Amino acid sequence: MKKLLKNKTVLANARIYLLVTLGFVVMFFMNNAGMLSSSWKGYLVPICVYISLAVSLNLLVGICGELSLGHAGFMGIGAFTGIVIAALLKGKVESDFLRLLIAMVGGGILSGILGFLIGIPVLRLRGDYLAIVTLAFGEIMKNIIGNLYAGTDNNGFHMAVTTTKMALGDGGKYIINGPMGATGVQKLATFPMGFLLVLFTLFVVLNLVNSKEGRAIKAVRDNRIAAESVGINVTAFRMKAFVVSAVLAGMAGALFGLNYSSITASKFNFNTSINILVFVVMGGMGNILGSVISATVLYVLPEAMRSLEDYRLILYAVVLILVMLFTWSPKVKEKVAIVSDKFSRMFKKKEVETNG
Repeated sequence: MKKLLKNKTVLANARIYLLVTLGFVVMFFMNNAGMLSSSWKGYLVPICVYISLAVSLNLLVGICGELSLGHAGFMGIGAFTGIVIAALLKGKVESDFLRLLIAMVGGGILSGILGFLIGIPVLRLRGDYLAIVTLAFGEIMKNIIGNLYAGTDNNGFHMAVTTTKMALGDGGKYIINGPMGATGVQKLATFPMGFLLVLFTLFVVLNLVNSKEGRAIKAVRDNRIAAESVGINVTAFRMKAFVVSAVLAGMAGALFGLNYSSITASKFNFNTSINILVFVVMGGMGNILGSVISATVLYVLPEAMRSLEDYRLILYAVVLILVMLFTWSPKVKEKVAIVSDKFSRMFKKKEVETNG
C-alpha cells in the first residue's frame, strides 16, 4: 500500500515538473523564433515570479491551513534586498547570472530571517486574527521600504530609514531613494532564471509536503488538538511552513525587482497580497498544479484584455466569479467525475482489446 501511494505521489510530481518544463520549452523557442510580441516577452518573468509566489503561499494557506495576507511584504523585502546586493556586486562579480543568483539568495535569506522573527509572536494567533496581523506586517514593510534610503559614496555604503532625504558624500549615488524607490536598476532577470526559480520552488514545496514534516503540517491543519495529543509540536511545524514560504517569496521578489529599471514600494501593497491569494484559491487549496495554472492564466488574462480599457477589470471579475462557481459547485464536480470515469473506461476497454 505504501509503495502504491509512493508511486502515485512520484507520478503526480513528475506530471507537474513535466507540464512546467513543457511550458518553458514552448515559450523559450517561441521567444527565440521572434513569435512573441514585446508585451508578451515582458510577461515571461512575472509569470514565473507569480507561479513561485502562488506555490509558496499555497504551502502556508492550503497545506498548513493558515490564512496569511502579508506575502507581498516578504516579496518587497526580497525585491529591494536583491536590488541592493546586485548594485553592490556590480564591478566585483563579472557574471550577471551569478550576481542575480546571489541577489535572489540574499533576498530569500533576509525574508526568511524576518519571517522567523515575525512568526514568533504572530503564529500564536489563528484564523482571522492571523490574517489581520500579517496584513499589518505587509503594510508596515511597505511603509518602511517607502522611507528607505540606500546608496554609496567614496566612504562606502550607507543606509537609513528616515522621512528626510539621506545625504551622500562625494561620488554619491542612490540605490534606493525613499518614496521614489529604486531607479536606474540594471535588469538582470531572465526567463531561464525564472524557470529555475519555479523548479526550485516546486522541488522545495513538493518534497516538504510529501515528507514526514509535511504529513505533520497537514495533521496540524486538519485537527490541531489531535496533532498535539500525539506529540506534534504545532508551533514548530507552523513556523517551518511560514519561514519556507517567506524565503521563497523573498527569492521571487528579488527576481521581480531586478526585472524592471525602476520600482517603488507601493507595488508591494495589500492588493498584491490579495492577488496572490486569489491565485491560490482559484487553483485549489493545497493543489500545487492548480496554483501553477491559475497564476499563469490569471496573470495573463487581465494583461491580454488591456485593449478593452474600462471593461477589462469588469470582465476579469466576471471570469473569476464564473470560475469559482464552476470549480466549487458540487454538481459540476459530479459531472466532471462522470466524464472522467467514462474516458477511463474507454481506455481500459481499448487496452483489453489490444492485449486480447
